[in-house]
Amino acid sequence: MPFELFDPVILSRIQFGFTVAFHILFPSFTIGLGSFLALLAGLWLWTNDDRYRTLYQFWVKIFAISFGMGVVSGIVMSYQFGTNWSRFSDATGNILGPLLSYEVVTAFFLEATFLGVMLFGQNKVPRWLHFFATLMVAFGMLLSTFWIISANSWMQTPAGFELRDGVFYPVDWWAIVFNPSFPYRLVHMVLAAYLTTCFVILGISAWYLLRNRFQPQARLMMAMAVIFAAIVAPLQIVAGDLQGLNVRDHQPAKLAAMEGIWETGGRQPLLFFAIPDEEEETNHYEVGIPGLGSLIITHAIEGEIQGLRDFPEDERPPVAIVFWTFRIMVAIGFLMLFTGVAGLILYLRGRLYTTRWYQRLCMAMIPSGFAAVILGWMTAEVGRQPYVVYGLMRTSEGVSPVPGGSVFTSLALFFLVYGVIFGAGTYYLIRLLKKGPEEVPIPESIATKPKRPLSAAEEEFGRAE
Repeated sequence: MPFELFDPVILSRIQFGFTVAFHILFPSFTIGLGSFLALLAGLWLWTNDDRYRTLYQFWVKIFAISFGMGVVSGIVMSYQFGTNWSRFSDATGNILGPLLSYEVVTAFFLEATFLGVMLFGQNKVPRWLHFFATLMVAFGMLLSTFWIISANSWMQTPAGFELRDGVFYPVDWWAIVFNPSFPYRLVHMVLAAYLTTCFVILGISAWYLLRNRFQPQARLMMAMAVIFAAIVAPLQIVAGDLQGLNVRDHQPAKLAAMEGIWETGGRQPLLFFAIPDEEEETNHYEVGIPGLGSLIITHAIEGEIQGLRDFPEDERPPVAIVFWTFRIMVAIGFLMLFTGVAGLILYLRGRLYTTRWYQRLCMAMIPSGFAAVILGWMTAEVGRQPYVVYGLMRTSEGVSPVPGGSVFTSLALFFLVYGVIFGAGTYYLIRLLKKGPEEVPIPESIATKPKRPLSAAEEEFGRAE
């Protein structure tokens, strides 16, 4: 097929989806890793335990490479607003431009100010200052998340603007920044990032234990990760439920696609499996629990949920994609919950470090956070279709007036360049993970509390021994 016959809208969406999906892998890891490094630096400062120092020195290398790849992939992604989505940029620039600029002026400048001290100042500045620098970098990454999620959430639930001649103008910046879906999506994304990092750390520590390497650090990492997962995974499920209720109120077509609901009514089932058929406007091979869908979404078993047939065909999102990405994401979330709770039970019974099947499960869960984040973003972004600004501007209206062949060529180059450059970066990350942290001559222990000072009698007893 000649290039000029390629649909520039579809190709532009594929290109942006590819670059966004690739980019989000790194922030979803480094957001949590930055906070983990701040915790390690603080514990090292408090306890003077060399296990925290060696773990910090090990993970900060992983952080540096991941952070660098995230920055590079983010720059490429942002350029597409001008190249592939110029009409969208013209229409929304008065609102999204400042929001993205705030992210640079606040978060990125904060990270850039303290990043050098964090990476290279461990033996050159006082330990309290190094801890403070790490803390500021971690805070900067959370601040960056704040502005990015605010901008994206405004596209999902626009507020605080007026529309004149097809251009959005700000009227109320508080309403723009804190738009209706923003608080729910921010909490959901931050917890997702933390869980992504948690399960990487949990899987790597399990890998070390299975190979009898770096036992003191591996046990410490596994205990910290298990306790964290057991606490945060349930919170993430609650946060996801609250976000689902927000989608019900502001994006009913997306919710109907997520749940596979075609007919408006009460006692809607919670579907575990179905094959949506958009042509027949029905589902095939449904497996679910009657009434549970209404109970979860409306908190009443007779609660009414609007179905897809209430919306014109050209205002419905692609149902099958949204339906299945949502379900797989939720399934991964409950698998995270099981892993965290099972690990906590093993920890309390003193069997966490010797249960091989659980350690193999932890290794298998390493990519789970990344998969859940990508699937969640697919649910949100594909579910917003056919709008780029929900209910106000269609995606087809925001694309640049460029031929499909040009977009196809750039897309092919992206695949090639990303595969080479980031493939090499990923290979180096794997080598660092295999090399592991520095060995420390410390007895194996799972305790994370500081050791209390010995009394004079205990010191005398130790000398006698």
